[in-house]
Amino acid sequence: MTALVVGLARSGRAAAGALARRGERVVAVDRAPDADPGRLAEEGVEIHLGTEETSLLEGVDVLIKSPGVPAEAPLVTAARERGIPVWSEVELGFRLLPNPILGVTGTNGKTTTSELLGAMLGAPVAGNVGRALTELDREVGADDWIVCELSSFQLEDIHDFRSRIAVLLNLEPDHLDRHETFEAYSEAKLRVFENQGPEDVAVLPRGFGEVPGQARRVEFSVDDELPAEPRIPGAHNRENAAAATAAARAAGIADEQIAEALRTFPGVPHRLEEVAEIGGVRFVNDSKATNATAARRAIAAFDEPLHVILGGLGKNESYVDLAADLRSGGAHAYLIGAAANELAAALDQYELCGDLATAVRAAAAAAKQGEIVLLSPACASYDQFRDFEERGDEFRRLVEELR
Repeated sequence: MTALVVGLARSGRAAAGALARRGERVVAVDRAPDADPGRLAEEGVEIHLGTEETSLLEGVDVLIKSPGVPAEAPLVTAARERGIPVWSEVELGFRLLPNPILGVTGTNGKTTTSELLGAMLGAPVAGNVGRALTELDREVGADDWIVCELSSFQLEDIHDFRSRIAVLLNLEPDHLDRHETFEAYSEAKLRVFENQGPEDVAVLPRGFGEVPGQARRVEFSVDDELPAEPRIPGAHNRENAAAATAAARAAGIADEQIAEALRTFPGVPHRLEEVAEIGGVRFVNDSKATNATAARRAIAAFDEPLHVILGGLGKNESYVDLAADLRSGGAHAYLIGAAANELAAALDQYELCGDLATAVRAAAAAAKQGEIVLLSPACASYDQFRDFEERGDEFRRLVEELR
């Protein structure tokens, strides 16, 4: 088999490496001339940087598309026109790995729920968080569960991928800058269920409508009785815990083991992560809140007066409900990035800061003892940062400077 891997970020490198180690011919391409192919050339992968030449499709049997590569990319479009299958990296991982997969998707809470399930099952977590799924090839026992966080970008190019247990946490408008409509985004998310059979389990919010596939349906709700109360704060995290509990039970995990994970799981970096308390003011990093719904959930998790840092690269969504939540709580907003003016048009109390450093200093100067400075941007990070992790790390560094 000859595979063309398009996009050489984490998942693309993992896919190319996994195939090369299995003796397949692999061509890897990235339109960025400075993309980092890692050690792929040493593993026998043919590397092409700074190009999207469709001539690279000659002799190719399958195209593996990294999640960051849009469907309209020239190589992807040309492959479809030629009848060459286009797979996501998780589709390849499913075909390489014999393991049962517990897939987790939804608009918000995927990483927290996936990592919590990893703790409950004692299982590796891969996919949209941490390691790419193909990185686990030949590294885990064939019968071991793998928890796989799944984004809409990964799910839009599956074919045979099947989760023995599939979890949908919630569904709100997101990534409309790429999917264009909520219907297209929803359709991509719900593909997680389409290859499930009667012996599989679909874990869904209580009252959610019909989904594809033939799986047995299990529902969850924020007010479910749990084996233990979760350590992580917020009603949205209790809902995540309820979903994880339902999925873990479906995987045969005893309530005692589930309870231990609920009591001890500390949460994930960049998600309601308390980074410091200075002069009685708490600083909380929620950089992973890359849409308005995620930011609203973070705001609802606190009773204290809030100074909220918002902004970044918008996703063509409304900020009306976010503005209403800020208004009702009397929160003050500090706006950064490309979406600052759009946010300002929806808000009452705000300060235009431009960049994160200015916003942190302004919020810290205004906050009083007992109040909270919360970075919960409601936007993607790509206008000023490489990703939400870099944005959150910079927030931590700026807070440390305040000491």
